[in-house]
Amino acid sequence: MKVAVTTLAFCVAALLALGLVMLYSSSMTQVGAQYLKSQLIWCVLGCVLCVTATSLDYQVLKKIAWPLFFFSVVLLILVLLPLPHGLTKKINGAHRWFILPGMRLQPSELGKLALLIVLAWYVDRFQRHMQTFKWGIVFPMGIIATMLAVIFVEPDRGTTILLAAFSGSMLLLAGVRWKFIVPPVILAALGLVVSILHDPMRMRRIFSWWDLEEHKDGVGYQAYQAMIALGSGGWTGLGLGNGRQKNGFVPEHHTDFIFSIIGEELGLVATLLVVIAFVVIVLCGIYIALHARETFGTMLAAGITLLIGLQAAINIGVVTSALPNKGLPLPFISYGGSNLLAMLTCVGILLSVARRANPSRISASDFVAEENPKRKRNPFAASAI
Repeated sequence: MKVAVTTLAFCVAALLALGLVMLYSSSMTQVGAQYLKSQLIWCVLGCVLCVTATSLDYQVLKKIAWPLFFFSVVLLILVLLPLPHGLTKKINGAHRWFILPGMRLQPSELGKLALLIVLAWYVDRFQRHMQTFKWGIVFPMGIIATMLAVIFVEPDRGTTILLAAFSGSMLLLAGVRWKFIVPPVILAALGLVVSILHDPMRMRRIFSWWDLEEHKDGVGYQAYQAMIALGSGGWTGLGLGNGRQKNGFVPEHHTDFIFSIIGEELGLVATLLVVIAFVVIVLCGIYIALHARETFGTMLAAGITLLIGLQAAINIGVVTSALPNKGLPLPFISYGGSNLLAMLTCVGILLSVARRANPSRISASDFVAEENPKRKRNPFAASAI
């Protein structure tokens, strides 16, 4: 367990450091160190939340699961309303942020964490009934649908798809039968298709993804320029700060498409190391989940692992044009305070689960000889007087 925790912390710290360096490199020619200073503040706050979550017993989350869930839903409803003093604002056709002095907060990031905790609580509470249709599908789908509905109408299709994927995966891990979960998944997919068919902008994104070369000067401009950035970097990149695509060619290069700037300036080797870091984080999360003290800890660790892994996979898939443009940040690297706070809090909870793992489910090699509960003790050993 010590190895898993140390490796997890190292990978997260390395991604945070890389994110700060690339954020400065990608924005220094336009806004100087403004983004870096802002991200540093969020990083410090996130680390405080991470340490706090690590030090607390994750069992306390059971008591706040439902209040946190309802609070998140209320915030997601409020962000859709025209609040006074410009607290909410439509940006790029979406109502996703609260506009506060010097910052923007995205309540859907809190919604991710709240949904994860509530599902972990639900599975722990009704684990013996998860194979039934009523307790395994009807009630949890009502919880999931409530959160997804308010995020969907922002609109935020990317976060909706992410939450649907990790929620469904958590239910499968909890023991819900495939024959129960497949029909809701099909209905949700059909609903998404219908919504996209009635959304001209997202239809154009889909068409541009199918034929990027044909739409490289229109809707597919951002994805095409990101591919150029990745391709021009080669194996070792053009050098830190020497990237060209960040100079107005790749929109959102400091947020959703920062992975392309990493590829251009540091090369394929660096992008592969980023992918490996996320894979290692997922493996550490799986190990922690398997050695958790009880079901609640297992589901928390599994949900956090799924959330981080899926979000990273979707972002990298979008930047490499393996997936249509979804608008999700790269965890620990992309600019954005709300996502960074949420991700670091998740890491803190994961470390809390690891700290309180069940010793009987940890291998003997995780202990030194004096600490090993499985070590055979000499009954004739002299006791200290």
